[in-house]
Amino acid sequence: MVKDRHVIETLGKVRVVIENGEITEVGSSDMKYCPMFHAMHGVEELNEEFIRKNINFRINDFGMCTPERVVEMDDLVTVGISEILKTNMEKGNIDCVVGACDGAGTLLMTNPRVVQGVGGRVSGLVSTTPIPEVIEKLEEKDCVILNPETAELNQLEGLKLALDRGYKNIAITILPSPMVEEIRNYPVDDGVNVYIFVAHTTGASADEVKMLFENADIVTACASKAIDEYADEHEPYYYGVKVPIFCASDDGRRFLDIRLEKIGKPLTTNNYPRNKDDTPNKLI
Repeated sequence: MVKDRHVIETLGKVRVVIENGEITEVGSSDMKYCPMFHAMHGVEELNEEFIRKNINFRINDFGMCTPERVVEMDDLVTVGISEILKTNMEKGNIDCVVGACDGAGTLLMTNPRVVQGVGGRVSGLVSTTPIPEVIEKLEEKDCVILNPETAELNQLEGLKLALDRGYKNIAITILPSPMVEEIRNYPVDDGVNVYIFVAHTTGASADEVKMLFENADIVTACASKAIDEYADEHEPYYYGVKVPIFCASDDGRRFLDIRLEKIGKPLTTNNYPRNKDDTPNKLI
């Protein structure tokens, strides 16, 4: 029997292990302050006590890493990757999202509310093991699991599966890794578009960040020192002050602006130097 074990990175690249619905390991991070958590919850310091409290809230509220996992949600914040994807799927610009879900691994999603539910409140998923109840819920919502037996995380194989299923406008969510470049260079037929959304970039190296901006469409800032420095030098379009979302391509900007138009927000900006009075501390 496969041991129930899920590893995520959250709140400044803190490694958290969850087994059988219980937190069994909490790492540490140099990042002690996040403006978003301060604004939403009044949190002054991202210490171990708060991290445990936050992860337990996710476990109890929507069943993260448990059989009680909720797989459909409405919008959680004004602008995040899952919200951008959900809106563009509703508009018909994206017909499949290759994502990752705790308890299921890499999967194909075609339901906008599932896209939001799977990605909305989960941090970087490092590894996971199958939870049959979660897989069943997802399959009932027309999701296709890459490997239900192992809950494998492999976004390149997810892309191949989406192509085999005949999807034409495929968005992929992924963490920083060399696989981003592999996905961008993977051969596809004429008329097929592949869009890459990179999240959880805290701790990425300068070389990684350069590669991300050369290959992705949207890159979140998180608490990445290298992205902060890259943005200052290259001045990509972005939205947000506390934790910006950067457009690495014209398609990325188009997707972001479609979300902003829906919620009545000003479109992407190019205001440099950026206001950094309220950013994560410290950047990693």
